[in-house]
Parts: sequence; structure tokens; C-alpha cells
Amino acid sequence: QARLVESGGGLAQPGGSLRLSCAVSGIIFRFYTMEWYRQAPGLQRDLVARITSGGSTNYADSVKGRFTISRDNAKNTVDLQMNSLKPEDTAVYYCHAQLTSSGYWGQGTQVTVSS
Repeated sequence: QARLVESGGGLAQPGGSLRLSCAVSGIIFRFYTMEWYRQAPGLQRDLVARITSGGSTNYADSVKGRFTISRDNAKNTVDLQMNSLKPEDTAVYYCHAQLTSSGYWGQGTQVTVSS
């Protein structure tokens, strides 16, 4: 069965950086589109970044130029490099694997941006 485990969250100062990683097992990783979502308290879960099986990427407008998504098909991992962090980036970040009608979620990792 699919298992997605996020790591790398924590506390960062405004302007700082964090790198999230998601380790994936139980699926044929290279076939899946991988995504990072985030959910702040009281708000809906929103897409932050996506990388397709072919390596194409797209980003939410709010993170363009600051966040970079990447994948390593040999290690079955997907990372999110987050630079120039802002307080409004504070949220629980979730890894998501998608292939046609099949989707799998990780448990989430907390990112807090505060001075």
C-alpha cells in the first residue's frame, strides 16, 4: 500500500529557508504526478506546487520565484525548497501522489514562519 512520509518542517524566521522532503513507497513512483499542498488553520487545503512524471512543474502564484519542487525517481522522493519565507507561508504541508483516479496523502509536516 502507498505510504508518503514528509519531513523537514519546523520553525523559520521571515526571509529564511526550509527544505521539505517526502519519501514515497508502495507505488510506482515514477508514474505519479507529485504535489505539495498546504493548509493553514481555518482555511482549505491549497495546491502549492506540482511536478509531473515528465518533470514539468507549476506553482501557486503566491510561491512563484520562492519555492522549487523537485523529484528523484531513483530515491522515490519529492522535495520542496522554500526560500524567502513569509509568515503567511505558515501551514501544515502535505505531500500528495496522483495518478488518474488514484491519490495518496502523507500525514503532513508543520511549517511555522515567525520572528
